[in-house]
Amino acid sequence: MLLSGLMEDHTARIKELEDLMQHPDFWADRERAQKLVRELQELKAAARGGGKYDKANAVVTIFSGAGGDDAEDFSAMLVRMYFKYCERRGWGREVLHENENDHGGYRNVTFEVLGKGSYMELRNESGVHRLVRISPFNANAKRHTSFSMVEVIPKFKKGEVTPLPESEVRLEFARSGGAGGQNVNKRETAVRAIHIPTDLAVHVSVERSQLQNRERALELLAAKVQHLRDSLSDAEKEKMYISKTTQVEWGNQIRSYVLHPYKMVKDHRTEVETAKVDAVLERGELDEFIEAEKNLTK
Repeated sequence: MLLSGLMEDHTARIKELEDLMQHPDFWADRERAQKLVRELQELKAAARGGGKYDKANAVVTIFSGAGGDDAEDFSAMLVRMYFKYCERRGWGREVLHENENDHGGYRNVTFEVLGKGSYMELRNESGVHRLVRISPFNANAKRHTSFSMVEVIPKFKKGEVTPLPESEVRLEFARSGGAGGQNVNKRETAVRAIHIPTDLAVHVSVERSQLQNRERALELLAAKVQHLRDSLSDAEKEKMYISKTTQVEWGNQIRSYVLHPYKMVKDHRTEVETAKVDAVLERGELDEFIEAEKNLTK
């Protein structure tokens, strides 16, 4: 009886909070709204008994797409946005790999979010992000559209992931370090691991030795393959080794960040939008987008 009554209380409170979120002025008091959002998330987790990866850390990879220097700069903007979001949540982060250009942008970058439940919060950030602005890299000050791909997978614990057969993995090695010529004398410690059947790949360069980077890359690649398998239907799993399902479709963006000719951030899945572009990109205020997407997919 006690448990039943407790669950009824949870259900009633969840409905109350969800009704509150429908009010147009819910986000007017952002601090109060964030507190209520956290309460809602905790109640939902308790009500469903916890999901498979609800308590896992998130591993985030950002790839630059079409747009050259602009796209790589946009990837760096997204990295800063997520780092600020992590700071606001009290989470740490560890960079596993960064492929930086001469302008401080990223061709690709991978980091782990050191926060319990961070995967549950960030998983719906996976997808193509689009930036529209006046290019700082164009002398004619023309408007430019750039794309970056965000991928979020859970950090699996040891023993939760089946190691990949050696025959399915190709390893490549490179010098660790960022852009420029100062790294010429560094040893080839960075490791890129590719899952041959699916073309999935990971980079790791954070460790001091090639062996350590190799081990971590293989663990991360196995986790990425397992996450893909977990997210596919049985029919899709059968095609996975043939169809290369992980190819990016750059036209299917999930969110747009517009800096010119007006300012707006809009999520194309939930239609949530805001004109407070600096709050999103510079201060990592993503709560409104993240909560709306979780409600959409619950």
